[in-house]
Amino acid sequence: MSQASLRLLDGGMGRELQRIGAPFRQPEWSALALIEAPQFVLQAHQAFIEAGARIITTNSYAVVPFHLGDERFAEQGRTLAERAGRLARQAASDSTEPVTVAGSLPPALGSYRPDLFDHQRSVDIHRTLIAGLQEHVDLWLAETQSSTAEVRAVVEALGEDSRPLWVSFTLLDEVGEPPRLRSSEPVADAVRVAVELGARAVLFNCSQPEVMAAALTEARAVIQNLHQPLELGVYANAFPPVSTEAKANSTLLEIRRDLGPESYLHWSRSWVAAGASIVGGCCGIGPEHIEQLHRHLVPHREVAGT
Repeated sequence: MSQASLRLLDGGMGRELQRIGAPFRQPEWSALALIEAPQFVLQAHQAFIEAGARIITTNSYAVVPFHLGDERFAEQGRTLAERAGRLARQAASDSTEPVTVAGSLPPALGSYRPDLFDHQRSVDIHRTLIAGLQEHVDLWLAETQSSTAEVRAVVEALGEDSRPLWVSFTLLDEVGEPPRLRSSEPVADAVRVAVELGARAVLFNCSQPEVMAAALTEARAVIQNLHQPLELGVYANAFPPVSTEAKANSTLLEIRRDLGPESYLHWSRSWVAAGASIVGGCCGIGPEHIEQLHRHLVPHREVAGT
């Protein structure tokens, strides 16, 4: 993959909000700043853009009943999603560089929990998010998807929306094993479903850096065999291995000390070599990591007279 075509995503919004002093607690997680102090959300978006991100993701990941509760989601879900979209669009519009806004469509019924999936409930939740976000986003990012069933629910909820759909799967943290989703579905099968559903890009996120290259290799083989021009991408987290019984964001997981900006750059180079054209970060990956990727992976124009 040519570095000239590499595009940088932002990093993990929740941990960045916590770092800069935004209201942050369970169960609301990153949605709490939307509710109580939305200026922090704008500040976090701006920090990632200043670091070099040219695709930012709306802070709508935690705007689901799992974090808000059923009653508050019913009352405020669409309003909070709209606020998340508007803040991301403001940050993008204020930038002197072109910035794409991706509308985050998370797992509707709990991260890392394909066992809790309910199709119609998921469709209904996503329709609420889409209604709030739709005026502000350039593309849809169905992220941290643990199963192909979750993706099918997103596609049903989107209906006839013509904006590009990017699908990002989360993987079992099993180094040395064939890459699988947290539902245990093989990555190759998941990529075929993404192609069938019309996705424009397939990414892998919210898993360890160590498992990403193998998933990219599998995905690239599928899209080559199908003669599909899908883009591939990665945005890993900085968590230690997460067990199959864990729920993402159910507690504040520790952040690995061995995944500083230099180390994350090393992993990112391997993903680009494996075919990724979109790279960023998930939980625990901050602006300092994105700045390192921007400095070393993205070619910079020479300034006249220098």
